Parts: sequence; structure tokens; C-alpha cells
Amino acid sequence: MELPFEKKKRAVLVRKIAETSDKFGKYPEKRTVEELFNLGIVNIDKPAGPTSHQVSAYVKDILSLKKAGHSGTLDPNVTGVLPVALGKATKIVQTLLKAGKEYVCVMHVHKQVPEYELYKVFEKFTGMISQLPPVKSSVKRQWRERTIYYIDVLEIKDQDVLFAVGCQAGTYIRKLCSDIGKELGTGAHMAELRRTKAGPFSESTLFTLQDLTDAFYYYKKGKDKFIRKALQPIENAVSHLPKIWVLDTTVDTLCHGASLAVPGISKLETGIEKGQMVAVFTLKDELVCYGEAVMTSKEMMGKKGLAVKIDKVVMEAGVYPRITK
Repeated sequence: MELPFEKKKRAVLVRKIAETSDKFGKYPEKRTVEELFNLGIVNIDKPAGPTSHQVSAYVKDILSLKKAGHSGTLDPNVTGVLPVALGKATKIVQTLLKAGKEYVCVMHVHKQVPEYELYKVFEKFTGMISQLPPVKSSVKRQWRERTIYYIDVLEIKDQDVLFAVGCQAGTYIRKLCSDIGKELGTGAHMAELRRTKAGPFSESTLFTLQDLTDAFYYYKKGKDKFIRKALQPIENAVSHLPKIWVLDTTVDTLCHGASLAVPGISKLETGIEKGQMVAVFTLKDELVCYGEAVMTSKEMMGKKGLAVKIDKVVMEAGVYPRITK
């Protein structure tokens, strides 16, 4: 099953053919380990027990960093995908908080019911649902709508139901189980939960805290093979967002906080809508910033106008000059 962004196949529109100078910037795959410590992401397999904040602190201590931050809180007993941003990469945490999530859950139904009844109720909870967050939650307790992209029942054994669910950010799976139980007329609760996707991050790139500790040990011994596998470039964290690439001459202006105007765009992906969060890259595929599109893809192919209102700048000013030859 796929989250919405995974289903979208975007083409690239070329607005202005341009080349990038080798004198400035650096292709993400050519960054040193030290640079990745400041502009990298580690996809941690969160264990049961510690809070997400504690896991983030463990990563910071293991790698001897000054700053690290997680994206998307998991309850202490919940395990699985927890992307932890390192150094200045913490600026992209907001893009992951709003990204879709996938979980695998064991739900215990309080009384045995026919399987067809379970499937029928699961169908009712696919699509747009109304949900009241639990009493103990990080948000204001009021009814709100959330989208369940899919629910896939994996196994049913007695009164335990194993299922995978893809959902909009901010969906409470514990409450989902409780609401399903009410609909069944039997009651139900979440017995076990594991996150398997958080935006573009999945179980395929997970590292445990022990893996990271070992990788850092070998790195200090002069062997960086393992730490390079653990450290993903910051660009991977925004791969779920629509993309725009800008001219070398435009980069530094954006780094100083200016919004992106149409003439500075070299190419862009199709399907960009007004109000959508987009990521802005150099022609070397370095993340410059992200922000809100104020034009559609079609409109950005025009001659002038404001294309993107910048929210957060990631790249430091001065990496690219204002004018290049």
C-alpha cells in the first residue's frame, strides 16, 4: 500500500535551460561525514520505553552533536520509524510532521465477532473520519477531521486483529481502535503499535541506537563505511514534497530571505498547487529552502510573478555568489 505522495508520478518541466558551476556548492552525495553531521538525518528504529525526545537526545550524545531533533512524536511504548534530524537539518522537521504516516497495529477486540463484521467496520473507517483526540494528547481536545488512506487487515487470530494503516499526520491510532470497537459494539483497544513509515522514511533504512553507536565507534577509528550508511542527506527528508530547481544566480538571494520569483526558476515538477508546501533546490540537487507555492506549475512557466513564499531557509548565505559567470 502507498501513501498519497508515493502514488504521484511527477514530470519535470524545463523553464530555462541552465548549467551549474562547479565553483560553488556541492552535490549531496559528495558531502563529507562531518558535513552530514550538520545536514543529515538518521532514521532510528525507536525502541519501546524511552520517549521520542529521549531517543533524539541519545542520538545527539552518541554522535557528540550540539543539536538534534525528532519529527513526529511516538508514545514511549510505540516502536519504529523515528527520523532524527542533525544540526541545521532540524529546520526541516516541520515538513515531516505534516507528512503521511503508516503503522502496523495489533487491536484487541473485547468480544469475538465474525470476520465479515470486522472487514465491514474497517471499510467505514477508510477515507475521511472525525476523531476526538485522547484526553492525554499534545493537541487541543476538539473534534477534527483526518483521512485514513488505507487499512489492510493482515491477520485475525481469535480477538486480536493485525492491520496496517496509512493515515494523515495527527491521526491517533489508539483512538481509532477505540472508535472501531464502539462501532462493532464490543469495545476494542490498541494492544501494540509500530510505525513503519513517516513521510519518505520507511523501515528499509532503519538503524537502532546500538547500530549508530557501533558505526560512530568505527568512524572514530577511521572507518566511515557504516556511519555513511546511517547518515542520510537532508534532501531525503523532503523527497515527498514537489520540487523546484533554481538558477545559481538565484540561490544566494533566497538564502538572504527573499521569496522566489519566476525568473529565478530553471525547472520544476508538474502538479504544484497554490498553498502547497514545496522544496527549492540548486541545480546540484542541494536543498536551499522550502515554502508555500503561490502559483501552480503552469503559472510558474510564465514570464514573471512571485512563485514561492519562503518559510525556512536551510542553506547558508554565501555558498553561492549573487552573480556567477
